[in-house]
Amino acid sequence: DFDTEVMAGEILERRKSQEPSILHSLRIERFRFVGHDINIHESFDSYGALIWPAAVALCRYLEANHKHISLLDKAVLELGAGTGLVSIVACLMGAWVTATDLPDIMQNLSFNLSRNTRGHCRYTPQVAQLTWGEDLDLNFPSSIYNYDYILCADVVYHHDCLDKLLLTMKHFCKHGTTLLWANKIRFSSDLDFIESFKKAFDTTLLVEIPDEMVRIYQATAQQ
Repeated sequence: DFDTEVMAGEILERRKSQEPSILHSLRIERFRFVGHDINIHESFDSYGALIWPAAVALCRYLEANHKHISLLDKAVLELGAGTGLVSIVACLMGAWVTATDLPDIMQNLSFNLSRNTRGHCRYTPQVAQLTWGEDLDLNFPSSIYNYDYILCADVVYHHDCLDKLLLTMKHFCKHGTTLLWANKIRFSSDLDFIESFKKAFDTTLLVEIPDEMVRIYQATAQQ
């Protein structure tokens, strides 16, 4: 359908921009945030193994606003961590980070996190499997798992798990937690999700980047 074609088109443009290596369509993207060079392994075989625009935008925002949003010694959870870029930046900023995603993403996520944080961070980042909306109370009971920040980047796109994503956000974003969500707005379903998101939380639009069609929202639990 049209939504799938849009996502496939973005991937095709990425592939044209740089020839991938022959091994499983892998390539390396290089970044520099908070004074560190970051090398990210990507694969074109999965949406979750690619860096999407909102992840880069969220990293830029965290770096530029580190005095306002200090992650030093904070407990941070990333939903849909993908390649791990956002979690890596949070870790380099002094956070205790848990990066979560689906089982098939774990190997590349763990590799990127380890490669880019070992010897550079106050805390060793953790990686955990998390399927949105499934067994949250069993695997992540609220009595034990409490976070200062929840980070999400480009988790809303063409998939049928938006209700489960919102449920997962609500599970982790309790009173005292701040959720930062960055997303490229591609589809009408993205706008529908934003409305549901606004109803579920107290929200603030922090940044809108028209050229990239990216928005960054801050959310807290409703009073």
